[in-house]
Amino acid sequence: MSTDEPALVVRRNDEAERYEGWIGDDQVSVIDYRRVGDTLVVTHTGTEPRWRGRGLAGETTRQALDDVRRRGLRVRPLCPFTVDYLDSHPECADLRA
Repeated sequence: MSTDEPALVVRRNDEAERYEGWIGDDQVSVIDYRRVGDTLVVTHTGTEPRWRGRGLAGETTRQALDDVRRRGLRVRPLCPFTVDYLDSHPECADLRA
């Protein structure tokens, strides 16, 4: 993401069971999940095509996992992107259910 773009803001949408990444008024990325007890089963991570290649899925995932940690929850990744993210970020290993 270039420094002249507004910052990515990640919002949790509990009703839709998803995290949404926003830049200004544009929803640029999403992480879909199902909540099962104290675990979020992550089923999909995606970035809108015109926003790809800027690291937004990774930043959305990082912010979502920070929220998961704050809330004392765990993650069961079914989404290949989230599996890869957790595999390459050992500091998040404790979040895996």
